Amino acid sequence: MKQILLALLILIFSTQQILYGQKAKSNINIQESIKLETDKIFDKLVQIRRDFHENPELAGKEKRTQEVVKQHLLDLGLQVETDIYGYGLLGILKGDKKGKNIAWRTDMDALPNDFPDKSDFKSKVKGVQHGCGHDVHLAVALGIAEVLAKHKKSLQGTVYFIFQPEEETFKGAKAIVENKKFAQFKLDEIYALHVTALPAGQIMVKPNEMYAYQKEIGIQFKNVLSKEEVKDLSAKIRKSLVRTINGSKPWEIQSILDPKIGLRNPNTIFKDYLIADENFRSYSKNDTFRINAEIYETDASRVKNIIPAVEQVIKDNNFGSQLLSVSFIKENPTVLNHPDLTRNSVNTLENIYGKGFVTADYGQIPYFNDDFAYFQQKVPGVYFLLGGSNFEKGNIAMNHAPNFEVDEECIRSGVKTFSSLLFQRGK
Repeated sequence: MKQILLALLILIFSTQQILYGQKAKSNINIQESIKLETDKIFDKLVQIRRDFHENPELAGKEKRTQEVVKQHLLDLGLQVETDIYGYGLLGILKGDKKGKNIAWRTDMDALPNDFPDKSDFKSKVKGVQHGCGHDVHLAVALGIAEVLAKHKKSLQGTVYFIFQPEEETFKGAKAIVENKKFAQFKLDEIYALHVTALPAGQIMVKPNEMYAYQKEIGIQFKNVLSKEEVKDLSAKIRKSLVRTINGSKPWEIQSILDPKIGLRNPNTIFKDYLIADENFRSYSKNDTFRINAEIYETDASRVKNIIPAVEQVIKDNNFGSQLLSVSFIKENPTVLNHPDLTRNSVNTLENIYGKGFVTADYGQIPYFNDDFAYFQQKVPGVYFLLGGSNFEKGNIAMNHAPNFEVDEECIRSGVKTFSSLLFQRGK
C-alpha cells in the first residue's frame, strides 16, 4: 500500500513539474515572439512616427492624428470608439482568454513651438511641433497594439488603448475620466510612458510621485507696485521659499542625467526641494495689481506652508496693508504611481528581461507634469520614463527644448518592453 501511495505521489509531482515546465516554455516562446514581431514592424513604426512629426496638431485640433490612428487600429481588427472626448479615441483588443482589463494611455497633441529642428522630417505646420515626444508615444502605442493583436489567441483579458487629446493643456485626461463611458470599462490597471532625455531604451520608474507638485501662486494688491518694488519683493519671496539639498541647483534640469546627482543616484539632488520661478509675472487686472509665480515642491505635506510663508514676507516688507489675497490659482495633480503595482510591474519586466532591466528613479523631476494623474485617481496606474537620447549620435531628447531629437531605437524598446508587460499583466 505504501509503495502504491509513493508511486502516486511521484506521478502527481512529475505531472505538475511537466505542466509547470510547459507553461514556462510557453511564456518564453511568447516573449521571443513579441521581440520578433517588434523587430518586423520597427521600420514601419519609424515611418509612422515621422509622419506624425511632420504633421503635428495642437491640443483640441488633433483631427488628422485621430483619423490616422483610427485607420491603423481598424486595420489591426480592433474595435474603435471615438466618443470618449474631443479627438480622442479608444482601441479595444479582446484576448481569446479570460483575464483582466488593462489600459494603455497615449497622448496625441503637439506644442506651439517653432524651435530649431535638426531632423530631415521637420514639421510642415508653422509654429507647431512635436517637441515633447508625443509622436514617439503614438508610434509605440500603435506598435504595442499590433504586436498584441498578433498574439490575440494567447492574450488573456482585454487591452484598452486610450489615445488622449489635449495633454499639454491638462484637459484631456480629466474630461475622459469624467465621461460615464470610462467607468464602464471597469479597468483593473492603467499604464503610460513618456520619452525623456535618458539614454535611448532605458526604462525608469519609481513608486509614488514621478514629478514635483506643480502650483501657481497668485498675489493680489490694491495698488500698483513699481518695477523696482516688484523685483525686490519677488526676490525676497523666492529666497524665503527655495529649499535645496546642500546648496544644490535642482532647477538645472540637465542635471537629471548626472550620475552623481541625477535621478539614478540614491543621493540625487532631485528628491527634496522647492523651486520658485526666478522671474515672477506682474500685471494689472480688474482694478487690482497681481504677481504670479510657478512653484515646484517635492513634499506634499509642505505645500500648505507656501501661502503663509508668502504672506509673511509681504507683511515683513510693509506691503501688508495693500495685500488683498494670496492663493493657488493653478493646482494640477501630479503623477502618482501606485506603489504595489509599480513593484509588481518592475518584477514582471525583470522576470522576463533580467535583474536590473528597469532603472530605479530616486527623484522627482521639476517643471514637467502629465495629466495621466487624473487616470491614476480612478484606476491603479504606473507611468514610466523611456530614454530617447543617444549622446554619441548627438540625439538629446530634452522635452520642450530647441533641437529636441530622439534616437528612434527607443520605439523598438518601448514596443517590446510594454507589449511584454501588458501581455503578462492581463493574466
